[in-house]
Amino acid sequence: MRDVGAYRSTQDTPQASSRQVLFRMVFRLVVLGVFASFGGEAFGRAFAALLAMSAIYCAIVAVIRREAMFGPALTHCEEAATYAALAYLITALP
Repeated sequence: MRDVGAYRSTQDTPQASSRQVLFRMVFRLVVLGVFASFGGEAFGRAFAALLAMSAIYCAIVAVIRREAMFGPALTHCEEAATYAALAYLITALP
C-alpha cells in the first residue's frame, strides 16, 4: 500500500487555504467595484447590492461544501460574513 500522506501537497495547509480565500476576496472586491462603477451616480447602492449577492452566493457554497465556521482556515462562511458586513456598512453610510 502507498502512503497517501507522502503525496500531500503544501496546498492542504490552513495557511495556504487562507491565502487563497484572501486572494479570492480581494479579487472579487475589485471585480465587484468595477461592475458597480458602471452604475454611474448610484455606485454605493450597486456595490452594496453586488456585495449582498456575493454574501448569499458564498453562504450557499459554504452550506453545499459543509464548511465549518471559525475553523483554523478561512472559508466561504467568513467570506460571506465579510461581504454582508461591508454591504451593511455601505448602506448605513449617508
